[in-house]
Amino acid sequence: MNKDQVQGRVEASQGKIKEVVGKILDDKAMELDGNVQKNVGKVQAGFGDLKEDIKSSR
Repeated sequence: MNKDQVQGRVEASQGKIKEVVGKILDDKAMELDGNVQKNVGKVQAGFGDLKEDIKSSR
């Protein structure tokens, strides 16, 4: 597991938490911010997965 995978999954988890808290508190800005953070984390984790796949195919 590489740095991008770990950081991406942490970022996605934090974003999901922020999104849920925003829904609970009826704070649309926090909910939107959490959704963006979650998706950025998913992209970063996906990039890390791709790097691992390339590394393991060598």
